Amino acid sequence: MSNPDLAARKRLTKRTSALQRQETLIGYAFILPALIVFLVFVAFPFFASIGLSFTKWNFLGGWKKLKWVGLQNFANLARDRRFGQAFANTFIYSIATVPTSILLALVLAYILNNKVYCRKLLRMAFFIPYISSAVALAAVFKFMFRDDGVINSILLALGIKNPPQWFVSLQLNKIPIIVMVIWTAVGYELVIYMSALQSVPASLYEAADIDRATGMQKFFYITLPMVSPTTFYLVIVRMIAVFKIFSSVNIMTMGSPSYANTSMVVEIYGNAFGSYKFGYAAAQSMVLFVLILVITLLNFWGQKKWVHY
Repeated sequence: MSNPDLAARKRLTKRTSALQRQETLIGYAFILPALIVFLVFVAFPFFASIGLSFTKWNFLGGWKKLKWVGLQNFANLARDRRFGQAFANTFIYSIATVPTSILLALVLAYILNNKVYCRKLLRMAFFIPYISSAVALAAVFKFMFRDDGVINSILLALGIKNPPQWFVSLQLNKIPIIVMVIWTAVGYELVIYMSALQSVPASLYEAADIDRATGMQKFFYITLPMVSPTTFYLVIVRMIAVFKIFSSVNIMTMGSPSYANTSMVVEIYGNAFGSYKFGYAAAQSMVLFVLILVITLLNFWGQKKWVHY
């Protein structure tokens, strides 16, 4: 190869490398704002919480009050009955709401996916609670379930002389929260399921009709397996959402006895911004993080047995 050709190839290689570096810098410039937001509002708080969980710190005292206590916060959590109650309540909320809302949404989506009068209007009506303010919905449900609220008025009209005190009864005070969570979740799950149902091949139902399959058989042997990936997605998303439940519980638990229906996030918030025990609250948040991580991993492990891709 002659010297002019070699020099031209070197110039071309340098020019290509310069263009690649320029494109790389432009790409980093585009992702830089999102990266800064992620580092400031996600990564830094996460790692700061890990560090704070091993300390005792009152925010009002400044950094001078920061004291390293090792695993003492986690040892105290094992003896904290109030956090244990919040832990149990959160499990009850997840077990009561996630399967119920998913099943109800699937049935409604299956019905609305057929030729139903005012289908779009009904779909919008179910979806509105999901996009509504959680604080406003909690206030509405609290009004409905109070002693002189709508629910007790209906019970009185039906002949029940002593309707329950929903927020005072230790056996019933979780019901208003459970009903509200189900009501708000169904709309989102309904829309997701309707999208999944529309992607099920019509040929499967046609073949089932030829074999004279009943509606229930088509639902259980065609619809359920075909939408199982969507069900798996909703189980993961709703489990995480319920374990992070805050606004509805925080508003509806005011006046409840012995924190009988509080949640883990409400308890964490109370310790952090009520008692200013930031180290202890950080330890509680780490327990919540590990709990959500374990449940998510278990769901991913178990989905191999029932999810059909």
